[in-house]
Amino acid sequence: MRHVILAGAVALIQLGAAPLLAQGSAPPVAQVEPPMSLERMAQILFALDPDTRQVGPSFELTLADVPVLVITDPASDRMRAMVPIRSADGLEPEELMRLMQANFDSALDARYAVARGRLWGVFIHPLSPLKREQLISGLVQTVNVARTYGQSYSGGAQVFGGGDSNDIYRELLEELLKKGEEL
Repeated sequence: MRHVILAGAVALIQLGAAPLLAQGSAPPVAQVEPPMSLERMAQILFALDPDTRQVGPSFELTLADVPVLVITDPASDRMRAMVPIRSADGLEPEELMRLMQANFDSALDARYAVARGRLWGVFIHPLSPLKREQLISGLVQTVNVARTYGQSYSGGAQVFGGGDSNDIYRELLEELLKKGEEL
């Protein structure tokens, strides 16, 4: 709905309707998304996976057969989505270099990280300014960095070339956005 309203306003301006708007016709008002909170995040996550488990400020869910852990800290206004990838034991210097390269260009908003002896895919963001689409996109990218580990090391949102990766990312993103559409 929000995109339709904004697209309509852009179309009016492109068609030369800007003078009409200036003469007293108010442009359509886009709905403002409320700040992200623990309760709002819970609504979104449960819409994405009805089997989501919430324990205090943390959530466990499954997206595309990948387990995802989301931890929030409302007092610090932070959130973190995490996907376990493998043990960090035995990561060779060449692979660590490749992970850092991916963090720079192909992992996008997700990142590879090492903590507590594990390699993780993570998405970290301030909680309150986080928008629904940003959350869902960040979750998809985090799942994708785990799924593409050892191959393309990609968050999936932008892939050059004519391969299948971009279509796979787009399908998952569209599916999850539809599930959380009314939130």
